[in-house]
Amino acid sequence: MSSKAWEDATLAAAVFAVDPAGIGGVHVRSPAGPVRDRWLAALTRALPTPPRRMPVGIADDRLLGGLDLAGTLQAGRPVAQRGLLADADGGVVLAVMAERLPPGTAAKMAAVIDRHEVVVERDGVALSHPTRFGVVAFDEGGPDDDPVPVALTDRLGLKLDFTQIPPREAPEIDFGDVADARALLPRVRCGDEALQALVQAAVALGIASLRAPLHALRVACAHAALNGRDTVEAEDAAAAARLVFAPRATQLPAPPEQEQEAPPEEPPPPPDQQDPNQDPPPPDNEQQAEELKGPMEDQVLDAVLASLPPALLAQMQADYASRERARSSGKSGALHKGGHRGRPSGIRRGEPKAGQRLNLIATLRAAAPWQRVRGAIKPRVQVRPDDFHVTHYRQRRETTTIFVVDASGSSALNRMAEAKGAVELLLADCYVRRDKVAVIAFRGKAAELLLPPTRSLVRAKRSLAGLPGGGGTPLAAAVDAAGALAESIRRRGDTPLVVFLTDGRANVALDGTGGRPKAEADALDAAKRMLASGAATMLIDTSPQPAAQARKIAGAMQATYMPLPYAGAQTLSQVVRARAGG
Repeated sequence: MSSKAWEDATLAAAVFAVDPAGIGGVHVRSPAGPVRDRWLAALTRALPTPPRRMPVGIADDRLLGGLDLAGTLQAGRPVAQRGLLADADGGVVLAVMAERLPPGTAAKMAAVIDRHEVVVERDGVALSHPTRFGVVAFDEGGPDDDPVPVALTDRLGLKLDFTQIPPREAPEIDFGDVADARALLPRVRCGDEALQALVQAAVALGIASLRAPLHALRVACAHAALNGRDTVEAEDAAAAARLVFAPRATQLPAPPEQEQEAPPEEPPPPPDQQDPNQDPPPPDNEQQAEELKGPMEDQVLDAVLASLPPALLAQMQADYASRERARSSGKSGALHKGGHRGRPSGIRRGEPKAGQRLNLIATLRAAAPWQRVRGAIKPRVQVRPDDFHVTHYRQRRETTTIFVVDASGSSALNRMAEAKGAVELLLADCYVRRDKVAVIAFRGKAAELLLPPTRSLVRAKRSLAGLPGGGGTPLAAAVDAAGALAESIRRRGDTPLVVFLTDGRANVALDGTGGRPKAEADALDAAKRMLASGAATMLIDTSPQPAAQARKIAGAMQATYMPLPYAGAQTLSQVVRARAGG
């Protein structure tokens, strides 16, 4: 028996096949598998032409059109070529692994979708091709991957999620021939009541995009055409709201205001005293039918609320953070632009200096239109320094988490075992995200680097297991040692994250002498130096109760402060991910 999600996916494929360009497209969250294959196969059978697959790293000249390099070199004059979006006129573009789509490429596709035209003016050619197409974007990304650019998803009317649909609940789809519905679609009309119901439902659900009601209107018209109607009815508007508004809802509709209590109505006069010119009251069955029939807006909202998953309802009722912010909290390091390795982030004119890579194709494309002017003799090509183009890359820096563990007598007496357990929880999370870890312990009169940066979880646990306890608390020396290690990590191009586990009760000064006042002053000065270094920091208070001194040290370095009694595994992991992503 098919699931409700699969029934909606089937309906979405049918309405999209009726009006691909009007609805804009479908954003499908799904890994590769049988569920996605069955849905795509049914959609392909319903479309007039098969979808055109768009490669992940497609170049601008192949996407939009531009200079035909081979033809230009052969003819000695600029020769233009059409791009994929122009060739897809009247059809569908299939974007696999859309989460890897560069924002620039998504913006160019969005501009073509808005203008219904491809315009290219560069490399000595000028192109203009009218085109209307739909997009199917398969999003295969995990929670730590970048989302599909909003510039593209905002223009796709439908959004589906196959991640929770098992193959046994996704039977083969056969919704027949939609050619009749496609022919009927230009004659479908939508009344004012349906339009008002769709717009009011979007407002009630907190949908800010102005395109969503327009997409819902096109879906309602396509749904009506599928059912052989030339007028949008309540059933069509409800189906459109369920498909378009439910995945975009950010809030629940506000409850209706309590109406003021109306005065009791006077009883009707006896039959013999009624006005003979007044119409008789309607029969009871007609009156009940009129009472049961609510406005179209209520029917549309009820259809959306019935399709919302329970988790989303609970999330909106509790007013949690938005899902997009939650997706971005697990990234391991800051983005770093460079010219050596990583994902390509664009091509720029310039000479290949400091290890930058020459982009040969872009360089030849810049030189090709000028061969006749330069007097080149075939088959040679004259390339000048002004033609050079280099490829720029960006990569996410690796994160190195530095654990600074207080092994002094006060911590050993209080909660050393629990502190080690908290570190092991964080180590496991770092291992999942493939972060490097380092361990610094401080006791007695100095801080010691027990474990240089490594990815070995076994070595990190072994260094903690053999960590002795006892002695003074040289907190200032530990903060300075962590700052020096963080600076060396930053110079290597990685992102440092420093996690302190201490009660903050410093009693050994920076010069190794005892005395709590001087030790605390040195610790505060070291914390301010750590703040100036710019490293992301977190302080876990290992005191039996939250201590004012530990909070003061955390405030001086603007670190995230967390008492150990409340530092559960899930909370610690969330905080570390959030700090690492910043």
